[in-house]
Amino acid sequence: MKFKRLTAVGRTVGCLILFLGFPLGLKAVYAEAQLVVSPQSIVSGKQNSATNICPAQLPEAIDAIVDRPEHRRLHWGILIQTLSPSRTLYSRNAQQYFIPASNVKLFTTAAALLQLGSNFRIRTSVYGKNGVLRLVGRGDPSLTDAQLRDLAQQLRRQGIRQIQQLIVQDGYFQGLPLHPTWEWEDVYADYGAPVNSLILNQNVVELQLSPQELGQPVKITWNDPFAAWQWQIENQTLTAASGGKSEFEVNGILGKSSLQIRGQMAIDSPPEVLSVPVRNPGEHFLQHFKLALIQEGIIVGQSQVIDSAEKTNEPELAFVESPRLSQLIADTNLPSNNLYAEALLRTLGVNNSTMPNQYTDSLGLNLIKTTLANLGVDGESFILADGSGLSRRNLVSPLSLVQTLQAISQSPQAEIYRISLPVAGVSGTLRNRFKDTPAMGIVYAKTGTLTGVVTLSGYVDAPNYEKLVFSIMVNHSNQPARIIRSSIDEIVLLLTQLRRCE
Repeated sequence: MKFKRLTAVGRTVGCLILFLGFPLGLKAVYAEAQLVVSPQSIVSGKQNSATNICPAQLPEAIDAIVDRPEHRRLHWGILIQTLSPSRTLYSRNAQQYFIPASNVKLFTTAAALLQLGSNFRIRTSVYGKNGVLRLVGRGDPSLTDAQLRDLAQQLRRQGIRQIQQLIVQDGYFQGLPLHPTWEWEDVYADYGAPVNSLILNQNVVELQLSPQELGQPVKITWNDPFAAWQWQIENQTLTAASGGKSEFEVNGILGKSSLQIRGQMAIDSPPEVLSVPVRNPGEHFLQHFKLALIQEGIIVGQSQVIDSAEKTNEPELAFVESPRLSQLIADTNLPSNNLYAEALLRTLGVNNSTMPNQYTDSLGLNLIKTTLANLGVDGESFILADGSGLSRRNLVSPLSLVQTLQAISQSPQAEIYRISLPVAGVSGTLRNRFKDTPAMGIVYAKTGTLTGVVTLSGYVDAPNYEKLVFSIMVNHSNQPARIIRSSIDEIVLLLTQLRRCE
């Protein structure tokens, strides 16, 4: 079954289109000593002297890809350097601004790792006395129903059987749960879920679509019993004949808590599931926590969500913690998870007390800027609007990304950061790119995709040359993302073929 979901294809997370993979379609001609190398020999992974190129030949080879007629309207930004010591092997528009898409996550996770440390955890606590319990959420993006059950079980083991008043506190992060510069269709998609202090199940819920009788609308049911309180569904679907094409389009309706689902489903199709964001995450969290308490035999009286950062003097009765930050940044970069990135940005903001009376995300952005500037990254070379890259107001140069990758490679956290990145042909958003090519397993890089934007930045362990760092950014494209990725991948494959030449 095919879902067309709020033009999610081509958005920042875009895991669906990335995981589907695509033919590399390599067309570049690699030459050394007047030898022409076929693309097939590179794709098949065959190694011979003809597939190697000298650094001096690299600019011409890259220009041959970038300057193709079909690319004449695209805006390219490229910077390629050796890792240590730093030497520039190729540069094109390296200091100009580009919309970076999810390459922004490289800044966010680098600053989080350097400021908070790899062992940092996010704690969710329950405080209380005299029949009043207060849960304080601190924006743990990994929190699930399993952790809520853990909290309820801890309370029961302490002999708590009745709660007169339950308060869940949603004010640890101050500001808007949705960035004002995100496009409206994004906030109706699961990759644009709201970010608050009380995150549960990544603030998304699932719909199941099942065929009914021929000619009847498809049956749409919520997998979460509380989700129906937040969304209204306009069901414009049809159960089609056996063997027919199954395809849906899901659209949000601007200004309304409504989803319009259109399309058809073959009568013999198995049920399908899609995800949508939670509209009121604080209330959603409260209802799930109440359910966890009731399932443990704890009676709950009054309950409410409060938007407060007020600290409490009540004793801590129960708590759960997130995985270590080293795991959280991997969970951010590998699948390109927007919610994780935004939660880390706000966690940085809470830890930035130098500029009070600002929204938490703004404080986080200021701390990213300061952290990277202290590492030697040019503060004028990037402007960040959010922590995930979903905003089109992010403006980033290839230089700033390469400087960030260079700087953190010299830090004690270098290896933790590196293994948080997708690996070519192996993991994350690169698992279906570069398969059975010389790049497989030796390229660690962050992908980025928005409509008209394709980016890739990271490291290459060139087997016959030095370690490399690179950033390749394409903006203003009217071509399918898979076509642009193919050309970017050709450039990366060139880097894997570098060798030392006298």
